[in-house]
Amino acid sequence: MSGMRVFWMVAVVSIGMLVLTGCGSEQTELTNDLSEYWPTEGWRTSTPEEQGVDSEILVAMLDAIQSGGEAYNIDSLTIIRNGYIVFDTTFYPFHANSTHNIASCTKSVISSLVGIAIEQGYIESVQQPVLDLFPERTAANLTPAKQSMTLENLLMMASGLLCRDSYLYTWRGLYEITQTEDWVQYVLDLPMEEEPGTRFEYCNSASFLLSAIIQETTGMNALDYAIKNLFTPLGISDVEWPSNPQGISIGWGELNMTPQDMAKFGYLYLKKGVWDGKQVIPSDWVETSTRKHISTNTLEDGYGYQWWVDDSGIYMALGYAGQYIVVLPEQEMVVVFTSDLKPNNFFIPRSLLDDFIIPSAMSDTVLPANPDSVEKLQAMMQEVAGQP
Repeated sequence: MSGMRVFWMVAVVSIGMLVLTGCGSEQTELTNDLSEYWPTEGWRTSTPEEQGVDSEILVAMLDAIQSGGEAYNIDSLTIIRNGYIVFDTTFYPFHANSTHNIASCTKSVISSLVGIAIEQGYIESVQQPVLDLFPERTAANLTPAKQSMTLENLLMMASGLLCRDSYLYTWRGLYEITQTEDWVQYVLDLPMEEEPGTRFEYCNSASFLLSAIIQETTGMNALDYAIKNLFTPLGISDVEWPSNPQGISIGWGELNMTPQDMAKFGYLYLKKGVWDGKQVIPSDWVETSTRKHISTNTLEDGYGYQWWVDDSGIYMALGYAGQYIVVLPEQEMVVVFTSDLKPNNFFIPRSLLDDFIIPSAMSDTVLPANPDSVEKLQAMMQEVAGQP
């Protein structure tokens, strides 16, 4: 793990709401037969123990959050195991069923749309030169390096463009792009800093260009394309995704979704792009986009196609201020955080994941029922939610 990852063990009293239901204690196998169930219309719930999760560890996590202080400003935490909600919490003043700005988790959604567009024949492959995807435009600062820049280079944050638009540069490039009349032309005109594909350099403008490519090739902006090909099949309808003045969806962020819908997106990836018998995202795209393509030397070990990749096999969508969609294939889990964390606390969700959530998934079979612990967990959730 990168030395830049910060682990903190303090928390703020926030709110929560936990959905847990008892399902009996006679089972010896996990309740994970999804042949007749997909969460299109809503998630089913289960006690943690019925999915092999130790509720006492989750109690300890909440106790750490409640007793820690103001460093934690988490808005929600949702844990899915084997297709069931085992833990679903919201923290005051965020409320259940509210949408949240998922920030740069948006980038992983854009990646999925690129995969779908390739499958549908709108885009030939990730090896297509970027400039060829805008045949009616002429780029300034044209060099052989820029001519060789491919769609894959954009996806893996190795465009070679001199973006300077991440937090490392206090978002200077984002301010500049929003001051122009033509955002696409601004990005295409950026000078090259190095050969494409040689080095990871986080570039929000590259993700915007991916959104523009979706619109250029399909004739639909990313939001409309997602509604038709991604959100509707998953039963996701409560979304907001603003566009720039030219009507292009903001590809680097600004997508608003509910935490449970964020979990649906993660679960789609956990299931290799299949949803209720339909291949929504090509399985090979799921595998390729969540595989390490380049080392980052920053937030996580590596980067795929707009996904952060951990050498342990975990992959995640990450967003500013602590937005997380984490897919854990080995544990058959999806974990979602929404937050409003200060910069030096952005990695608190990762700390909670490593210190509590992953260890809580103790078994591949049903654990003995623990009604006292589950009751305590529910009471704690009601308390942090401000419920009577």
